[in-house]
Amino acid sequence: MQEIPELNIITLQETPEERAHDFCPKNFDEYLGQAELKKKLAVYTQAAKMREEALDHLLLFGPPGLGKTTLAQIMAKVMNVHIKICSGPMMERTGDLVAILSSLEPHDILFIDEIHRMPVAVEEVLYSAMEHFRVDVIVGQGAGAKSINLPISPFTLVGATTKVGTISAPLRSRFGITERLDFYNHEELRDIVLQSATFLSVTISPESAELIGSCARGTPRIAKKILRRVRDFAQVTNDNIANTALVIKALEFLGIDHEGLTKVDHMILHHMVTSFNGGPVGLETIASMVGEDKDTIEQVYEPFLMRKGYIEKTPRGRQIHRAKLPFLKQKFLGQNTLL
Repeated sequence: MQEIPELNIITLQETPEERAHDFCPKNFDEYLGQAELKKKLAVYTQAAKMREEALDHLLLFGPPGLGKTTLAQIMAKVMNVHIKICSGPMMERTGDLVAILSSLEPHDILFIDEIHRMPVAVEEVLYSAMEHFRVDVIVGQGAGAKSINLPISPFTLVGATTKVGTISAPLRSRFGITERLDFYNHEELRDIVLQSATFLSVTISPESAELIGSCARGTPRIAKKILRRVRDFAQVTNDNIANTALVIKALEFLGIDHEGLTKVDHMILHHMVTSFNGGPVGLETIASMVGEDKDTIEQVYEPFLMRKGYIEKTPRGRQIHRAKLPFLKQKFLGQNTLL
């Protein structure tokens, strides 16, 4: 098979190409997974629609790639209102937020991704906007400056964050609804792969879809990325049919094993076993040896390795879990020993 550049399957951010070619659910029935959360949001949105009121402010938190933005878009469609999507780090000035708020129509949804990274000065403007639907605007400079209280339309703020603990208490207390998104199981990811495959016009069996789902680290975004790469293989080599043999070959080519571990995951484990006998070892040391940024190691790779039981955190640093150490020593060093 022809060599192509290595692809970063588990990058946190979506590219414009991925957003353009993703299947976007239009209602809660088409949105797969998060069953309990869907039931709650369906009730909240329907009740607000019946009362002809703006939905209460909502905070969604959880790891990236689980569908927070998609849920907000579905809520807007169900309530038949507009939605404006922005990112917390992009709103550097209070005027940016005031301009967005003043342009909202009654009952519209304002979705702010990574809301925990919003500047403090901008965040304080949200307080009166969320509670009283008014914002204070400073007009003029110096001695001639004056404050104008500007009314805005009743709206719903949907905040999304991957670090709910870093949101200030005053802002967090103003959300009437706070919900968490959990990782998906293999069956849910299989159904998402089958749904996306229909949208991408690629033929795939449930067995092949479940194989992709089992390697997707519990995240729909990763499952869809893997499916797009499998589609490339199927289109070029197998008449657009992704059977199990082709999926296995594609995953091997992409450097993903049956547990979803990537080349970087294996590099982390390899260095910890061969250089430090399983640890403990500091995060910066791991990042230097692997050649990745330490924040990327901590936020992307380490949580999954901890969920799979390979790594544990200790006061002295990261170390291989003792239950996994014999297996990894056998794998990387050829040592069949419990020591």
